[in-house]
Amino acid sequence: MPDLIPFSAALRQRSTSAHSGSESAGFMADLIKGDGTRDDYIALVVQHWFIYKALEQAAERMKSDPVASVFITDRLTRLPALESDLEFLIGPDWRDTVTPLPTTRRYVDRINAVGATWAGGFVAHHYTRYLGDLSGGLFIGRLMSRRFGFETNGIGFYLFGDIADPKAFKDVYREQLDAAPWDDAEKERVIDEVLLAYRFNTELFEDLARAKSDVRVA
Repeated sequence: MPDLIPFSAALRQRSTSAHSGSESAGFMADLIKGDGTRDDYIALVVQHWFIYKALEQAAERMKSDPVASVFITDRLTRLPALESDLEFLIGPDWRDTVTPLPTTRRYVDRINAVGATWAGGFVAHHYTRYLGDLSGGLFIGRLMSRRFGFETNGIGFYLFGDIADPKAFKDVYREQLDAAPWDDAEKERVIDEVLLAYRFNTELFEDLARAKSDVRVA
């Protein structure tokens, strides 16, 4: 991949279609439009917990990697907020009630695999999740707050108290992507992994819609 444009820009361009497809998946579109229920939102938070548990455990393993460690910061950590949200939304015994959906299991398996051996793959999933959280995720958090009457409890996942300026943070993150010591072949592998992460996201929304439909039929 010739370096005619910065890698972060190429990555963004190449993943735009996949990102849009993920956002427009029926389950998420309904939640954003106001057609989703509080239970739908809770179901999404549950799956996020499994995903971020895997991602943040991988981050712990990758802290010693010279490439991956550049992207890792406690300011992004979401797991404590997710656990607080689930305690508020479900109750203190929430761990006894949650299970990963099939796509979530595959997603977690993939994060575990690349997060153990491949810095570029880890960064691809890190980028897809956290920069999304600091973009559309902030908007979704505000929507859920208005829709369901949440203040901070229930939407802690979307509140980045240690990041005062999300845009500035994302700009620095993209500069770090551009500075990563990857050759053209590795950049292509990273882009492919980002596209895979978006595919997992889209398929997860399809799983959530299917699970909702199954409950309705039952």
